[in-house]
Formats: sequence, structure tokens, C-alpha cells
Amino acid sequence: MSDSKYGLLGLGSRGPAVADVRARLASLPADQLPEGAGLTDPAVAVEVFDEVLERAVRAFQQHKGLIVDGVVGVETFAAIDGARWSLGDRILMHTPGHLQRGEDVVALQERLNTLGFAAGRVDGRFGPETERAVRSFQRSYGLPGDGSVGPETLRAFEDLRRSVSGGSATILRERELIRRSGHSLSGRTIVLDPGHGGSNTGASAHGLVESQVVMDLARRIEGRLTAIGVSVIYTRTDSTCPTEDERAALANAAGADLVISLHCDSHDAGDASGVATFFFGRDRATTWSAVGEHFADLLLREVVARTGLANCRSHGRSWTLLQQTRMPAVRVEAGYLSHPEDAARLADPAFRDTVAEAVLVSLQRLYLGDDDTATTGVLRLGDLRAFLAAHG
Repeated sequence: MSDSKYGLLGLGSRGPAVADVRARLASLPADQLPEGAGLTDPAVAVEVFDEVLERAVRAFQQHKGLIVDGVVGVETFAAIDGARWSLGDRILMHTPGHLQRGEDVVALQERLNTLGFAAGRVDGRFGPETERAVRSFQRSYGLPGDGSVGPETLRAFEDLRRSVSGGSATILRERELIRRSGHSLSGRTIVLDPGHGGSNTGASAHGLVESQVVMDLARRIEGRLTAIGVSVIYTRTDSTCPTEDERAALANAAGADLVISLHCDSHDAGDASGVATFFFGRDRATTWSAVGEHFADLLLREVVARTGLANCRSHGRSWTLLQQTRMPAVRVEAGYLSHPEDAARLADPAFRDTVAEAVLVSLQRLYLGDDDTATTGVLRLGDLRAFLAAHG
């Protein structure tokens, strides 16, 4: 493996970059790295990526909602680097193209949202929305509205610590936005994100290629959505493979209502099978997409009920696409290509149609809100149209 901390480091890697990662993890408090014991053992070769370091990396990834693979790539290294900062350790400001990231930004965003200054999603990135919230707070407190968080702004935060705390303002706003938007799907914009693309074909097994399977599934979903007046935007074509950042930026620029990322899974263990969904969620109650969680749960239950795939549950993660989109985003892993039975079903066009219908029904149930009294797995498109006609 490459010995660059900006590339990939894993079991067996050697060099100063490995020592740097070990030192950064060893310096984290126990609440951020429960498995940090042993990293400072003087008998260990610090420049060797051994099993102790791999366990620590996996524990850190699990704690931060990252992909748990024990490998330090760009995203994991950025999270390790950001974990060392506490609010007040450095001056925070918005620098386009070079966003400051870290736990101090997470704490800042939580503080602003709690005080009623909308910093948006708590994603640990000091972007333009966070800067606007800082400026608004500063002006309200009689400070120069320069948007940077230095000693004076931090003192103001301390002065205004609330004696009573409640639910997350961001979560409440997200839920209220869905409630007020009405029942109808017509006129909404949905981004479909078929995973991988171009030369990055994803998993392949039993004659199936992930990028092709999920693109076909996306087209089946698109057909059903456009038929009821939904605008559909794709993050890629057959020949392109944008980065996760680029896919999120496209969804944000489009002002989409929701993002659905489509993938299939694969595992060396041949008996791994089933469907799982993922939404934006980290280790803090405020760093959570409540609507994303609700839709992920609806989608999972509909797919399981209609297909009989094993239920691998819904999980909160801080993967780039889920975290950087300003609207709820959900990723579905619709079966394992490495599992013979899952693969056989995914190869069947009728099965893909069933999954596509589950996606559409889940979307409609999300916007029905409290009026949704249907039993999971039995609602059909005709039922939805009849309901909307009666309540239009």
C-alpha cells in the first residue's frame, strides 16, 4: 500500500505516515477512541501498521460513522485530523475551497442551532451556511459581524449558555418542512445516484456488475416517478463516475427534495445476504437526519416485505454523500451480488421492478406523514393515486 497519509494506509504499511496516524489516534481522549489502548506501547514499532493500529482505526471509523474497513484513506484521515480540535482551540472561519473541519466545528454548529441561529446540518464543515449563522449571532450580540469565531465570539457563547435544552432545532425544522410540503409527489425533484460508473464498476459476481444493475434499477424508478410528475436528476451517466463530493454538490445545486443512492453489496463471506439502508447520522443526537432515518426505515421495510430479502437494518453513517447534501439522502444496498440467491433475484427484471415500486411507495408514505395508515408491503400505486385523489 501507499505510505502517504493522503492515499491509503493499511495492515502492513510502513513509514512516517503510519507513525503520524498512530500518534494522532493515541492523542485522542478515550470517549473518541475506546480501543486506543496499546497504541503507545514502547515495544511497538511505531512506523508499522500492525493489528493494534488496525483495531484502533476500525474503532474510530465505527465511532464516527465511516466505512469500517481498517484502512486510512482520505476521508478517514480527515476525520482523524479533525477529531483533535475542541471549540476554542483555533480561530474558525469560512475559507472557500479549503473548509475547516473538525469536532470544534461540530460543537459550533450545535451551539448555533441550539441558540436559534440556523447553521444547517451539523456536518463538522465550516461552510457558508455556518458562516451566515455566525454573522447573525455576532450582530445580535453587538459584535462585529465578521463571521469568524475568535475569543470574543466564544465568550459570547459562554454568556448565552441555555439553562434549558430541548430537541434539536435542525431536526425539528427538517420534519416541519416535510409536513408543510403536502402529500403530493408531483412537482418534487428527486436525485437518483446509481453507484460507481465509468471504469469504476463496483462489485461483480455471478455474471452481474454493480454499476450496470443499479443504473437499470434507477431507470425503472425514474419511469415510475416521471409518470406522476416528479423531476428526476441523475448524478452520473453510463460513462462517468463523479466523486461523492461532486454528487452531493449536484444535488445541492438542483435544490432537490431527496437523494436516493443505489448500490449492491458484496462480501468474501459467501453467506452474507440481504438489504440495508443508510442515512446521515453520527455519534451525537443533533448530528442526525431525522427525515433521512424515517425514509431509510420506510424503504427498508417496504423492500423486505415485498421481496423477502434478509433485513440487514437501517444505519446512521457520515459518508460524504449522506453528510454533504442539504436535503435528506438515503443509500440502499439492495442485496449481495456475492450471494447466489440474491444475485439470481437481482438478475430478474421483475425483481428490479418490485424494488422500484418499493422505492416509489416509500417516498409517498414519507410525505403522507401522520395520514399514512397503510400496512407495509401491501400498498400499490393505484392505492396511492386513489388516496391522493380523495385528499387532493
